[in-house]
Amino acid sequence: MSRTNTVTHQDTMVDLEMQPCTSRAETAITSIYTDSRATTAVSADTETESKEPPTISLKEAEAEAAALAQREINHNITEPLQNYQRGYPLLAAFQSSESSFSIYRSFDYLHSRVILDLQDELRHLEEGLSELDKRDYAQPERRKCVTSRSHDLKAAKRKGLTCSERSTLLGTIREKLVNYDEIMIKMRELNAFQRPSKRDYRSLRTWFYNIKPLGHQSEGLFVKRKEDLITLRHGREWAGFDGWIEDCVRKLPKTWSRWLFTTPEQREKTDDKNILFYSPARIERLVGLIITFIIFILLVLPVVAMYKLTSVGDRNSTFDAVGILVVFTLLFSAAMSLLTKAKRHELFAASAAYCAVLVVFISNFGNDGTSFGGGRAG
Repeated sequence: MSRTNTVTHQDTMVDLEMQPCTSRAETAITSIYTDSRATTAVSADTETESKEPPTISLKEAEAEAAALAQREINHNITEPLQNYQRGYPLLAAFQSSESSFSIYRSFDYLHSRVILDLQDELRHLEEGLSELDKRDYAQPERRKCVTSRSHDLKAAKRKGLTCSERSTLLGTIREKLVNYDEIMIKMRELNAFQRPSKRDYRSLRTWFYNIKPLGHQSEGLFVKRKEDLITLRHGREWAGFDGWIEDCVRKLPKTWSRWLFTTPEQREKTDDKNILFYSPARIERLVGLIITFIIFILLVLPVVAMYKLTSVGDRNSTFDAVGILVVFTLLFSAAMSLLTKAKRHELFAASAAYCAVLVVFISNFGNDGTSFGGGRAG
């Protein structure tokens, strides 16, 4: 019994002795937990501070805003051809995608028929007016109707008419003349339109053959009436030479030609590899560089050749220089007529000026060669 109590007492003592240790352990654990929470809080604050966006200066913000505005301004919307429905929508989109494809019928025959019909109507009205004047003039009491418009109107009012026969006829003639003149003026303007070039016409025919946009065969026959087709494309100064340059560009690898001679908007117009759009401005720039190089050669090469010949100082060299002058003048005239659309008087003036420049060089070189020759002979 006492042993049990002792054990119990000992257990109690043990428990009592263990309590301070447990308290210290709990205090240590609590301290560690508190420290860990503090450390966690500090690390969380550090992470929060590290996650804060970096400060941007005013100049950087303005530059970024300007860049965004510039991108928005330069952004363009291009509707590709494949987004249009097959038929007239696709045909209209294709022909409006490039000015060289704007080829339509002029209906010259119908214009002529309408003009001839109006012409005959006016002829008939003209005869009627002439007969009316002769009839009234032959009657003494009606003669004043021909010589005075007011008397003609008064005579019509006496008969209960608002207008005289002559006034009604002249009103009809006036309407017909206005229509006739308008059609004549429009026909003249229409005749000023250019015919499509062989290259543009071939491109349109090829697209029609491959795509066949129209369902009814008769509706697509207009493209085969070549003699009645006109183009809305404005003729450029070097239209023929530009066409030859474009044909040469087509023979280049497609990656090169698309990168050098097409704009980003033109690349987005279609995903068809057989349809290529070229920038007219870039083609003209290339043509300008080529023509500048040709003119430079035509100016420098004869001068150098004549200088070499006239520096010899003999009679044959002078005749050879004149021959070079004639040959290069002909070459210059041919280049002007082939590479440009110069008029006849412009071609004559340019050739004369070019020849005069070469003559001045010949005379100067000849004088220099003679003086040098005389100096060496003395």
